[in-house]
Amino acid sequence: MLEKYLFVFFVSMVPLIELRGAIPFAEGFGLPFTQYYIVAIIGNMLPVPFIYFFARKVLIWGADKPVIGKFFSWCLEKGEKGGQKLKAKAGRGLFVALLLFVGIPLPGTGAWTGTLAASILDMDFKSSVTAVMLGVVLAGVIMAAVSAGAFGALGAIF
Repeated sequence: MLEKYLFVFFVSMVPLIELRGAIPFAEGFGLPFTQYYIVAIIGNMLPVPFIYFFARKVLIWGADKPVIGKFFSWCLEKGEKGGQKLKAKAGRGLFVALLLFVGIPLPGTGAWTGTLAASILDMDFKSSVTAVMLGVVLAGVIMAAVSAGAFGALGAIF
């Protein structure tokens, strides 16, 4: 049982997969909602402070390196584009825009990208982390509902 929770925890930490991928696994494993939801949120939020304070510096440092340069440049571009889109759409409501950006579970809009965008936009740490946390909670609720519905429908069919 512990292995399943650890799997959910670590999958929640993986960029681009994050909580959006971990919750369907947890639902498929038959884990209780409250426990897997908390584990997935903690796993998804654990990297956020490190991303906020260090990701941009590391990406800028590695952008001109031979092996990793293309990937790091791509990550910087993605964060920059995400940040500019947020800024253009949000205006003064950047907090709500970041919350919704992270909270609507679409590919490439999770805590990693949202935190990187907030860092690039120079949002303050406290409001960035709060917006990302609320977005992760929202995405978790949406993914849990979708996963429970999908697994319930499959269970009814088979």
